[in-house]
Amino acid sequence: MDVSLSSWLVILLAVLAANLPFFNERLFALAPVSKFAGDKPLWMRLIELIVLYFIVGAIAFALEASAGNRFEQGWEFYAITGCLFIVLSFPGFVVRYLKKHHG
Repeated sequence: MDVSLSSWLVILLAVLAANLPFFNERLFALAPVSKFAGDKPLWMRLIELIVLYFIVGAIAFALEASAGNRFEQGWEFYAITGCLFIVLSFPGFVVRYLKKHHG
């Protein structure tokens, strides 16, 4: 796979994964959350967001390793990508919690 294509794939995957917890009421869009009546609680969405961050990171790591050289990353890299993942989840958060739903 071309490096440019794999970069765009990781970006698209990150945008989709960052918004996934806010656009559905299932755990990881697979398992129903029957214990809680109604909406999934915010703490569960945040835990799901953290797990999805690591899944996207593992996919990006595998794509980087398959492309050739794998570069060691320090804590700064993970802090920046974690903040970027949170920023990418902002549209889902706005739709779920800040936008008024009429009807």
